[in-house]
Amino acid sequence: MRLNSLHLVNFRQHADTRIEFDLGLTGIIGPNGAGKTTLLEAIAWALYGQQAARGTRDSIRFARATPRAPVRVELDFELAGHRYRVVRGLTSAELFLDGAAEPIANSLTAVTEVLQRRLGMTRAEFFNTYFTGQKELNVMAAMGPSERAQFLSRVLGYEKLRGAQELVREQRRLIVAQLSGLRTMMPDPEVIARALAEARARRQAAELQLSASDARLKEAGLALGAMAPSWQEAQAARERLQELVGELRVVENDEASRTRELERLDAELAEVAAARGELEALAAELAPLASVAAEFRRFEELAREEGRRQTLVDAERALREELQRLRERREKLVRAPQLEEEVTESLERKRRELEEALGQLEARRTEWVRDRQEAETKRDALRRQYQELKTQRDRILDLGEDGVCPTCTRVLGESFRTVLDALDEQLETITVDGRYYTTRLEQLEQMPDDVRQLDERRRELQTEVGTLERQLARVQGAVQELAQLARDLGGKERRHEQLGRELAAIPTGYDGERHAVLRLEVDRLAPLNDRATRLSTLLEREPRLAAARVSLLGDATRLRERAVALRRARDEVAFSEQEYLELRERQETTLAEARAAEIAVASARAELQSATGALQQAERAQQDYDRAQVAHEAMQGEKRLHDELDRAFSDLRTDLNHQLRPELSELASAFLAELTDHRYTELELDDQYNVIVLEDGQPKPVISGGEEDLANLVLRLAISQMIAERAGQAFSLLVLDEVFGSLDEVRRHNVVELLRRLQDRFEQVVLITHIESVREGLDRVITVEYDEESGSARVRQPEPDLVGVGAGPDAELLSLEEAGEDA
Repeated sequence: MRLNSLHLVNFRQHADTRIEFDLGLTGIIGPNGAGKTTLLEAIAWALYGQQAARGTRDSIRFARATPRAPVRVELDFELAGHRYRVVRGLTSAELFLDGAAEPIANSLTAVTEVLQRRLGMTRAEFFNTYFTGQKELNVMAAMGPSERAQFLSRVLGYEKLRGAQELVREQRRLIVAQLSGLRTMMPDPEVIARALAEARARRQAAELQLSASDARLKEAGLALGAMAPSWQEAQAARERLQELVGELRVVENDEASRTRELERLDAELAEVAAARGELEALAAELAPLASVAAEFRRFEELAREEGRRQTLVDAERALREELQRLRERREKLVRAPQLEEEVTESLERKRRELEEALGQLEARRTEWVRDRQEAETKRDALRRQYQELKTQRDRILDLGEDGVCPTCTRVLGESFRTVLDALDEQLETITVDGRYYTTRLEQLEQMPDDVRQLDERRRELQTEVGTLERQLARVQGAVQELAQLARDLGGKERRHEQLGRELAAIPTGYDGERHAVLRLEVDRLAPLNDRATRLSTLLEREPRLAAARVSLLGDATRLRERAVALRRARDEVAFSEQEYLELRERQETTLAEARAAEIAVASARAELQSATGALQQAERAQQDYDRAQVAHEAMQGEKRLHDELDRAFSDLRTDLNHQLRPELSELASAFLAELTDHRYTELELDDQYNVIVLEDGQPKPVISGGEEDLANLVLRLAISQMIAERAGQAFSLLVLDEVFGSLDEVRRHNVVELLRRLQDRFEQVVLITHIESVREGLDRVITVEYDEESGSARVRQPEPDLVGVGAGPDAELLSLEEAGEDA
């Protein structure tokens, strides 16, 4: 694997950082906290996603970036003859192959999976292979023997065998539990065998019982077959006799019904004959009914019109009285318009007088209030002035002749008495003026007589105005009422004329006594007329009654003849009720025996079915037991297989641990020989995983500090070589992060020289450190600084044409980008 370039946007403290990598020994130098290790984190994050980042996803964004600012890491590298470019953000990722414009993967998960397959390493294997973290060169020296073994197993991936062995053991525990459950569920084979024997015996007994029941059923069937002809003949004769008897009963009932119907018709015909005589008598009596009814209807109409006339007369009388009342009211209100003008004029005059009185009153009252307020103001001002002068006089009096005047700041001396006299004179004047204004206020406290008279005049005028306004309202109401009276009188007069016309149109000639006589006559003749109508209806039925009587006589004759024939046929039927009863009893006995045989057959079949079901259930139980036994044997085989797998994993781990020390010793010896020009050709790990350097085949008991650093370095390189070979990758990249620890200047120089001597094996070595003194031994230096003003990392690296072997700290460096720019 070879790194080409790295571009960070808003990643941790790198706002916008671009780095170009080259072959050889490259140093990334800067103070602690400047963001050097963040570059390694960005490489791992681009390859493996969030699992390779420190902290949460929210902590990745540059602290001073805006909330929606993009976070992006773009890594360009070469692997196995192909060039890859991966661009990863917080929510998206893309992977490009060999400079193609379209990505071969375009999601977070897909990019991570493709890169992990191409690298052939998990995240932990990648770090253990290419990256050596801070203070990891001598990390094994501080460990105990068991801790060293566990550390080597972990970095070389041997812990996967332990995980696989745990899976095998977990599956074995599951198989053991299933075996236990299966044995618990498996029934007792003796119980199954006993159930099979009982079920077979029960089925054999049921088959014998069914055979006997079938024989009894056949015998009962033969007996029923022999009795069937005589039983059928007896049933046919009995049915024929019952049919004749039933028909005869019906015919006799019909004959009796016809006889009753003939008697009813004879009675109705006799009633018709009597009605004919009664109707002839009523005809003479009902002769005047038509004329009486016509005259009664005329008087009924006149009676209705008489009632309407009386109603109209009452309405005309009431309307006439209403008109008289309205005319009288109109006479009373006829002067209302004239009164309205007079009252309106008087009201206007009084309102003017009221306004003048109000103006005079307001002006005089304002003058009075102003005088009182002025007197009160001057009195209060004089009081304050008097108090101030009194205070000033008391102060001067206290000061005496030798005192200093508080106004002019000069000694009073001879002016003392003059000042006091002046003050006394002013106090006297203020006292006199104050008495005047106090007296004036007492005079102005009561309302003046002219103001009181004006106020009284104002109240009188307001009363008169109110009286006139109420009078005007009444007069205006009378004017409106007068107009309404005129409209009402016009309407009512027209209604009175209409009533007169309606009364004139009503006919006369109504006689109440004649009307009463006619009513009595109509009431007497109406029942007779109804009786005659019913008798006429009865006479209309006579032809139908006569025809019905003739028809009934014919039906009665036919029914008598049919009854005679039926009695004759009934006497000819050969049937004995006693013989029929005896035959039916024998038939029922035989039928009961046949039914009992059928029930016995059904019971026997049910028992046979139940016995067969029990046998099938027992056979299924046997089959289940056989299958469970087979499954039990299969699980036993699985258990033995997993036991063997557990032992195999244990043996494999033991073999790998045994092979680990020789293989690591061989790889480390090769690195050691190259780095020491074959001065030391062997290095081995003892059974305590201690590093032992051999000189001429003999362990060197004491080694120097530089030799110890050399031994730790070749051991770490050997571990990385083993991981890379097992992943199928060339071990061409090595990243060392702060590996110097507390080494002194000489040992630091030795480590750098050792790394330089490995350039034929490692194409690209990246050394991250905060120690400036190692610059001289590096091929290329990238400087990382922290910009306090922008709060971001700042990266400087040389131009490509200035890069060369042995470039020291004096090489000219050009700033590629200002990492503190706002992304």
